[in-house]
Amino acid sequence: MLRLPVKTLPLLLGCLLSLSAMAAKVDTLDVPSASMNRTLKAAVVLPERYKKAIQPLPVLYLLHGGSGSFRDWLTKTPNKTLLHRLADQYNLIIVMPDGDPTSYYFDSPLVKTSQFETFISKELIDKVDNTYRTIREKKGRVIAGLSMGGHGAMFISSRHPELFAAAGSMSGVMNINTATWKVPADFAKSRSENFAKLLGPPKEGEAPYPGYTMVTLADQLKANNLPIILDIGVDDFLIETNRDLHRRLLENKTPHDYIERPGGHTWEYWENALPYQVLFFSKILKANGVTIP
Repeated sequence: MLRLPVKTLPLLLGCLLSLSAMAAKVDTLDVPSASMNRTLKAAVVLPERYKKAIQPLPVLYLLHGGSGSFRDWLTKTPNKTLLHRLADQYNLIIVMPDGDPTSYYFDSPLVKTSQFETFISKELIDKVDNTYRTIREKKGRVIAGLSMGGHGAMFISSRHPELFAAAGSMSGVMNINTATWKVPADFAKSRSENFAKLLGPPKEGEAPYPGYTMVTLADQLKANNLPIILDIGVDDFLIETNRDLHRRLLENKTPHDYIERPGGHTWEYWENALPYQVLFFSKILKANGVTIP
């Protein structure tokens, strides 16, 4: 019989626990987009229970931020097992699509290769539902994202409430007017030029792109009546855009969860924020009767 030195047992145990924590599997999915005439990629985390469960599972669509890509949530969090652990804990499929570096997830009326509202709401969901055992109804589908992806999650869900049971934003861009961001002038200028390229010349006022920015969609959020969660770090350069939307939702009496906690626009913050958002979603999925115990 093999006898291991006592001092090696903790190391062996740690390795076994690490392997157990990584039981979830990651796929890379090619998603053809007819609307943009190109193919994009998505990372898909399948919980360990997926290979055993016969019943379909709920799906979280998780969007990346500006200058990012579809693998950001897997590679940039300090804890590289975060998504695996959440997928296994909640028996949840997590889908992370590519959204280009600066698309902001709307359909550009000017740039035909930037039609990300259509891509997420139709092409991606259709591809995922036809590839995996998913709950193909609103009651089993939620969406969230960070920064640019926070805007995307809120924007797409506001325009397609028939698709999602809830939506969330972490450090989201709730106003795409860069004058409301606490950033260096050159960065604000580059993003303003990007919005003008995608949407055309801005209108005058605090919200130069009405209908494309969340602070102008508070009444739509109220009408949709979707559960929503917003969180932001107190040192984040986007905090005033989040406070503005929060105020508007209070004024029009839209139920929502709003959280400010210590932190900035960092992966350390988002690693801490995501489990709270998934917990929020899990309660809704459970109430909808779609969670797998």
